[in-house]
Amino acid sequence: MPTVQLADGALNYQIDGPAGAPVLVLSNSLGTDLHMWDAQIPAFAEQFRVLRFDTRGHGASLVSEGPYSIEQLGSDVLALLDALDIQRFSFCGLSMGGLIGQWLGINAGARLDKLVLCNTAAKIGTDEVWNTRIDTVLAGGQQAMRDLRDASIARWFTAEFAAAQPAKAEPIVGMLAQTSPQGYAANCAAVRDADYREQLGAITAPTLIVCGRFDAVTTPEHGRFMQERIKGAELVEFHAAHLSSVEAGDAFSQAVLAFLRK
Repeated sequence: MPTVQLADGALNYQIDGPAGAPVLVLSNSLGTDLHMWDAQIPAFAEQFRVLRFDTRGHGASLVSEGPYSIEQLGSDVLALLDALDIQRFSFCGLSMGGLIGQWLGINAGARLDKLVLCNTAAKIGTDEVWNTRIDTVLAGGQQAMRDLRDASIARWFTAEFAAAQPAKAEPIVGMLAQTSPQGYAANCAAVRDADYREQLGAITAPTLIVCGRFDAVTTPEHGRFMQERIKGAELVEFHAAHLSSVEAGDAFSQAVLAFLRK
């Protein structure tokens, strides 16, 4: 896959869809890589030039010294777009990717056509939760990542989906087991420190908020909080847990496309 060179390493990316089509950027969740969006690509790439990438610390992208910040990760996105000579774009991010989307909406809104914030919140979790996870991963290394994979199935998917669709669920949680412990911990710090509750009103791009009805990590209440503060924001809720793009599948893709086509 191609890469773009940043000041301290390379960012891995992939482009699908016709040249000249409007650009849609996809941003992965914590502990996954750009392949978490594989199910969406056939539908999205019919109408968009789809740019997806491995967030710093994930997949085949650079693992630089942490901790990271969402500002740093958002700046990576803008550097990638600048390197590819892309000025305007729509952005769809899930969980940590949704935090990056909020940062872009607040700080680079003039470049955004539309914004899709999936299974995310203006503030995710507590310092205690994230600090404990950081300490565990840094102490346990790759074995800790494998343990985290096993614990994450119940957070990422409903029990019925995980049982009925192992061919869809297991490759996604498998990404977590392969993630760099150092990169993962550095990104945990970025999520821990992000808090956009007082800044959401600065987002002016047309926004769709996607929630999972059974998402215990970023709940529908978190989604409604964002909707109330982003002028004109729309909200859709699926029968899904945290990774609604995977669990809701085609329904997710069609809802996002319907919004982007408006």
